[in-house]
Amino acid sequence: MTLYQKVIQTKAGDMLAIANETHLLMLHFINKPTIKDELQIVKQQLNTEILLTSNDILDNLELELNKYFNGKLNSFSTPIMFNFGTPFQQKVWRALCEIPYGETISYKQLAENIGQPTAFRAVANANGRNFLTILVPCHRVIAADGSIGGYSSGIERKELLLEIENNKNNTQCI
Repeated sequence: MTLYQKVIQTKAGDMLAIANETHLLMLHFINKPTIKDELQIVKQQLNTEILLTSNDILDNLELELNKYFNGKLNSFSTPIMFNFGTPFQQKVWRALCEIPYGETISYKQLAENIGQPTAFRAVANANGRNFLTILVPCHRVIAADGSIGGYSSGIERKELLLEIENNKNNTQCI
């Protein structure tokens, strides 16, 4: 399997994207504290090196992220794949994908959505281990009291993403 990578500049900072020939496997902000560990997981689990070149998946992702950050896109078409994480984490990540654009839910609600209402701490942990920032919208999960809660790439970024999605003046396309 060949893996490709691209650094994508966004309004929230540079992002590193990793894809195979058919799916996006990882998307994170470059300065995420755990990005080196996650790159190591990608290399070890897939037993391959990552080429320093882009491909069609990554080029399309860059176009979509530019539209997203300019308020012109509310649904991504870039194909994603959950290659990493436990079955529980993958279940949480799939549930994150069901949170509508412009809406938020609590960690407790997310736990209820996956049928494990007492697992909100485990859900929060899985949320933080998401390999596909923005496309798997972990930023849409907030604390039960309505506060922003945590975000592995910084609260300021989470606030920016929520602001983009809550801007009612955005031209939203599917």
